[in-house]
Amino acid sequence: MSFKIDLIKDKVLSDNYFILRNITYDLTRKNGEVIQHKREVYDRGNGATILLYNREKRTVVLIRQFRIATWVNGNKDGRLIETCAGLLDDDEPEVCIRKEAVEETGYQVGDVQKVFELYMSPGGVTEIVHFFIAEYDERSRANSGGGVEDEDIEVIELPFTEALAMVSNGDIRDGKAVILLQYLKSTGLMD
Repeated sequence: MSFKIDLIKDKVLSDNYFILRNITYDLTRKNGEVIQHKREVYDRGNGATILLYNREKRTVVLIRQFRIATWVNGNKDGRLIETCAGLLDDDEPEVCIRKEAVEETGYQVGDVQKVFELYMSPGGVTEIVHFFIAEYDERSRANSGGGVEDEDIEVIELPFTEALAMVSNGDIRDGKAVILLQYLKSTGLMD
C-alpha cells in the first residue's frame, strides 16, 4: 500500500552548489490519519562509485581526499578514505564512473560490473548512488590520478586484507567504500 501525499509547500532555500528545499506535506497513514511533516531535502543529483581490485596482487585502489562535512562533524583533518566516485551530471552511470576512475585514480578500466544502486541517506538527501566494481592492472594505468580542477586526491593501493582491517579499526569510514569492500569479500573474488 502506498501512502497518500499532499504537497503543501515546496520552497527552495538554497541553490548555491546543490538545491536545498523546504517541503511541507500532509501524509495520510494507512489507518487514515493525516499528519503534517516539514522537512528539508537536499538534492545533489545522483552519483556512481567504483572499487578497483586486482585479483593477482590481491589489492584494491582507494582514494583519500578532504571532505568538509566530515571535518565539521569531528574528523580531525577532514580527509576520508573512499572509493572513487562522482556525480552523474548528464552522463549514464557507467560513463560517469569510467571518467571518474581515470580522473581520480589514473586507471582506465575495462569491463565494469554494476552491483546495485542505493539511497545512501534517504532521510534528507535525494541521491541514488550506482555501485560498480572492476579489475585493474598496471597496463590499465593511464595517468597518476589525483583528480581535476579543485580536487586534491591521494591514490591509495593497498592489500585487500589491509583494507578490510581498516574498516574494522575505523580508518575507513566512507559508506561507499565499506559496502563495496564487503561486497567484494562476499563474492570470493579475492580468495
